[in-house]
Formats: sequence, structure tokens, C-alpha cells
Amino acid sequence: MQYQELVQIRKEKGLAIASTKKVRQEGKYWLVPSQSRNADYRVELTLTGATCTCPDYTKRGIRCKHVWAVEYTIEKHLNEDGTTTITQTKRITYPQNWSAYTKAQNEEVRLFDELLKDLVQNVPEPTQAMGRPRIPLKEAIFCSIQKVYSGLSSRRAHSLYQFAEQRNLIAKAPNYNTINLTLNRPELTPILHELLAISAMPLRSIETTFAIDSTGFRTNRFSEYASDKYGTPKEHKWVKLHGVCGTTTNVICAVSMSGNNSGDSPQLEPLIRETAKAGFQIKEVVADSAYASRRNYEVIDELGGIGYIPFRANITGKARGSMIWKRAFLFFQNHEAEFMEHYHKRSNVETTFMAIKTKFGDILKSKNEVAQMNELLCKLIAYNLSVVIAEMFNLGIEPELTRTKVE
Repeated sequence: MQYQELVQIRKEKGLAIASTKKVRQEGKYWLVPSQSRNADYRVELTLTGATCTCPDYTKRGIRCKHVWAVEYTIEKHLNEDGTTTITQTKRITYPQNWSAYTKAQNEEVRLFDELLKDLVQNVPEPTQAMGRPRIPLKEAIFCSIQKVYSGLSSRRAHSLYQFAEQRNLIAKAPNYNTINLTLNRPELTPILHELLAISAMPLRSIETTFAIDSTGFRTNRFSEYASDKYGTPKEHKWVKLHGVCGTTTNVICAVSMSGNNSGDSPQLEPLIRETAKAGFQIKEVVADSAYASRRNYEVIDELGGIGYIPFRANITGKARGSMIWKRAFLFFQNHEAEFMEHYHKRSNVETTFMAIKTKFGDILKSKNEVAQMNELLCKLIAYNLSVVIAEMFNLGIEPELTRTKVE
């Protein structure tokens, strides 16, 4: 990787820190929170440069992401007499309506079950030609998502199904193993994708700017081939999630899943098109430099939006038939401050992934790949419903989740 590309990566990470964390000044030093542990790094700015106590600066002696975070937090002016005046700018903050937040948290469990019942009404019941009567598919999906939302084991979650039966949310509480078998069904995956899209639809009038990125969810399975052949340590297998979220409410609009080593850039077009298909108006799309390609810029423009994707150091602005690419490159080169004002919204997708993992866990308990994908989709649907509940109290929306039917 070229030096300029490494610099760009550190700048992007510094911007994410400055946008989402509190960078504070104590005397002549700036304290910058670590992204990987509960600690602060100390940055000192001087007329001749900057220093940081982090391992990256200590080992390499180059401007690290923590220095960039300070640079984005302050404005530095060199006076005529050679002195430096440092004026702290206001960090981007988002006010919290604590009264609405408290009400949403108090009512979330009750409202979650009610919204989930409305959501699964979209699921058509498949025809059963023979065999013993099965539990209705919509009720099996209801219990699957409820189980993932609770974080309980299969056996312990059975009491949830009994409570749901008592409240007339389902007709009959299923056996715990029935729900495990439900997640193993490959025909469930497209249905869950559709339910995820429907769960985001109540926020269509709010979200117009979208951020895209990828993250990993760990499974309980191991890659043992290298361990057996070369004696290397076992490593957990991962499911790679590509997702698009709105930057106002952080609702998940569209997702796809792939192998550990799959590329990010090809995922932008299908995900953004799926978001537009769900009825969202695309005005802006922000993504990191891994998504910088002529095709991606053209797709965003085709859907009526503007892409804010930084260019890697080895990329040129040659049009090669794409004037959108050339204009975006010139804007990125000549209007960096304005570009960054839009680009900082990309941190919302990282915040979204962290919120999902914090609330519902970053480990997939299912054993096979189909069940793992379905379990992850259940996590995302549960997350979206919790976002909708929060916005019911923040914005006063009345969600309608039974308008669109799953095909």
C-alpha cells in the first residue's frame, strides 16, 4: 500500500474519532480516546509538528489518526509574530431528548412484540399438501425474531412463546426445537430480507442520506484445515455483512452477506438500488475509499444522489467516459473541507454496527451457514424495530408495517 493511501486511511479514521468521540484539551496536551480500548492518547501540537503517545506514532514517527482527530477538532492559525493561536471549534453533537428516550426504553419490550406481530402478517402461508399440521410460518418467524431479540437460549426462550400465546400474539407456543429448525430453512432467507426492508419503511420520509460499509459477525465454527496441515492456531469463521443505513436514525435499509475475503465495492450498487426500491429518496451516499469506482459514482447519480467517496492516492481523475467520476474527483481535490462536512456522516454506519453488536451480540450461535444468515437477519430486524420504537417517541411517527406484502 502506498504512503499517500496510508495517510488517507489515517485521515479518515481521525475524522471518525473527531465526529463520534470527545477530544478534549488539558493544558498543552490534547487527550484523544482510543478506538480499541478504554484509554486516552496524549497529543501535543507545536509549531514544528505534532507528537502522540500511541503505538503507531511511537513506532513510525508519522502523523497518526489521533493527530488528525485533533486537527479536525481545532482550527490552527499562525500569527505574524510567529506565535500560534489555537481556537477550539464546536464538536459535532446530536442533542438527546432524554424524556422521549426514557419512554421508548420503558415501552420497548411491549411495543416490540406488537410491532413484530404486525410485521409478520406480511408473510404468506405456504400450502401444505401432506403430513402433520405445521406451525404457521408467520408464527415461527415471530418466535425466531423474539428469541434473537431476547438473547436467550432455545430452551429458556420457550417461556417467551408461552407469554406470547397468553397475550394472543400467537395461536400456540411451539416446541423450542421447532424454532431451531425454522432458522435452517433456506426459503426463509428471502422472506427475512423482505421483512427487513419493510421494517425500515416507516422512516422513508426521514432518511435521505445513506452510509455503507461492511463488518463481521463471528460464528462458533472454526477453520481447521490450516491448523491440521501447518499447526497454526484455530480461527473462528466469520459472516461478512454489507449494510446501508440512514444517517439520521441509523436504521438499516438493505444488507447482503458474503465470505470473509469478498470485496466491498461491488456490493454498493445492489444495496443502493434495493434502498431506492424500498421507497427511500437517495440524496447523498457516503462510503470509504474502498467503494471508489466509476460505476458506483454513476449508480448514485442515476438514482438522483451525490456520492461522497474519498479517492485513493493512486486514483486519477481521468473520465474514461464517466464525467461524474471526473467532477467528483475535482471536487474532492479542490474542496476538501466541504467534502469532509458531508463525509463525516459515514461514521453513522460504524455506530450502527456497534449498536447492533452491543445490543444483540456479535456472535452467531447457529451451526450451518443458512441458519447463520437467517439468525443475523433476525438480529437486524430486531434492531430496526427498536429504532422505529425510538422514533415513535422522538418524532411522533405512527408506524404502519402491514402495507406491503412479502412476495
